[in-house]
Amino acid sequence: MSALNRGVRTVASKNLRIPFPASLQSRALRAPLTTFTSRTSPRTTNTPAFRQFSAMAPLQSGAPPPPQAREYDPEIKDIASYVHNTPINSDLAFDTARFVFLDTLGCGLEGLRFKECTKLLGPIVEGTVVPNGTKVPGTPFQLDPVNGAFNIGAMIRWLDYNDCWLAAEWGHPSDNLGAILAVADWISRTNRAGGNLGNGKIITVKEVLEAMIKAHEIQGCLALLNSFNKVGLDHVVLVKVASAAVVSKMLGLSEKQTADAVSQAWVDGQSLRTYRHSPNTMSRKSWAAGDACQRAVNLVLKVMKGEPGVPTVLSAPVWGFYDVLFKGNKFEFQRPYGSYVMENVLFKVSYPAEFHSQTAIEAAKHIHKQLADQGKSAADIKEITCRTHEACIRIIDKQFKPMDNFADRDHCIQYMAAVMLVYGRLEATDYTDGGEAATSPLVESLRQKIKCVEDPQFTLDYHNENMRTIPNALTVTLNDGTVLEEVVVEAPLGHKLRREEAKPEILAKYKRHLGPHYSEAKVKELVDLGNDAKRLEGMAVDEYVDLYVNKDSKFV
Repeated sequence: MSALNRGVRTVASKNLRIPFPASLQSRALRAPLTTFTSRTSPRTTNTPAFRQFSAMAPLQSGAPPPPQAREYDPEIKDIASYVHNTPINSDLAFDTARFVFLDTLGCGLEGLRFKECTKLLGPIVEGTVVPNGTKVPGTPFQLDPVNGAFNIGAMIRWLDYNDCWLAAEWGHPSDNLGAILAVADWISRTNRAGGNLGNGKIITVKEVLEAMIKAHEIQGCLALLNSFNKVGLDHVVLVKVASAAVVSKMLGLSEKQTADAVSQAWVDGQSLRTYRHSPNTMSRKSWAAGDACQRAVNLVLKVMKGEPGVPTVLSAPVWGFYDVLFKGNKFEFQRPYGSYVMENVLFKVSYPAEFHSQTAIEAAKHIHKQLADQGKSAADIKEITCRTHEACIRIIDKQFKPMDNFADRDHCIQYMAAVMLVYGRLEATDYTDGGEAATSPLVESLRQKIKCVEDPQFTLDYHNENMRTIPNALTVTLNDGTVLEEVVVEAPLGHKLRREEAKPEILAKYKRHLGPHYSEAKVKELVDLGNDAKRLEGMAVDEYVDLYVNKDSKFV
């Protein structure tokens, strides 16, 4: 059975599963981080009679000598060693990263079409232009790298339409591009002007892709077995940690300094997840990743100026991250760092919607057509059962909760499925206050007729490292008592199982997002360049970003 045929089926079909390959072989262990030991002052012996007066007298007191340098937590050492010592040799990872790069930039440009996003962008002080600064794609802004990281990170994440990673923790690894692109662009422009950032290099797009692969890997591997949401923390802490790690390497910091920066990211205040959940769901969830990128760059620049790290920030009794924020539990790891996450990342190809709902929306689209073929519509539906996985129920099952704003709607599986069933579409504008979908009595009544129930096998498939499917199944009962055959979608378009099927759609999505900002000729130039892997990877990143500058943008 092909990947396409496997995507949408009815229960009448045989329950066939594509065999999955054995898990990837473990990468070689990384080199240990060098331990640095500080020198201690010699102990002075005092005479019983008197001590000669000296300005050094305070140092000759009975105070203990300064402590020896401590070993870093192994979790931090592993990240620093991976960033500095592990080459990326996977053609699949680089090919996937290229599509992620294009898709992520496109998502950022689409975010600029929403004034709620653009009102947060630009320089801190209006009119400021930073010499050799970060240029923000789709805008005329040229900013310092810290604010540039926020701008790019916020526009990327605004519509919840960039890539996704689902495990014990959820997240969007391409959020890290906010920090990576801002710093790479700033480094390259500064060095062209005679500076010496990151050892004076002009960074290529291929180096940006490698940094993305490593940031994906750090964020994704930490997410595999460790649930931050279960202790009330938002997943953007992983964006901050991963961005700090790869940005420090780009800036030419040592392995020890990368450990310093990563430790500072863990000790920094972490975002509460409350802005993603009722009753506090709000727009902060759309700029939280930009905030994480901004903090990561800021911390790395402090380390670059000589600020030390916090070696046992995770494990210190009472005051460490584990005791304060993780209920005393240590992180668990399923695999060593390599390129697994980029190779298996999920693209949001079809719908700007929280990823746990993607397969349900695809099933709803199938049912919408089926009803139309029978001369019926969503108004003929009495009730719907959504057979799903545990994570979906925990995050986006909001059957009877009020839909107060954009953020409520794009994180409610019932609302998203109902819009598809009513209109046969789901677009970003369907979440806006006062819009056709948001004010539809039929959408609201249908939303409250959709009940979610967990299928334990779906949950197991979701966590299986060789499957990582995101299954949903819809069973519709009509007002006349007719029960339609259940429609099951196990792997969404954009899953690794359907990657080749998705590639043309990813490029079409990218082209669609370019259209409102650039001329037809510029759109063609960018799409053709994105399709030419060798030429794209060899291009200097500042020259590539210049192609996206829009001094006459109608959106900012």
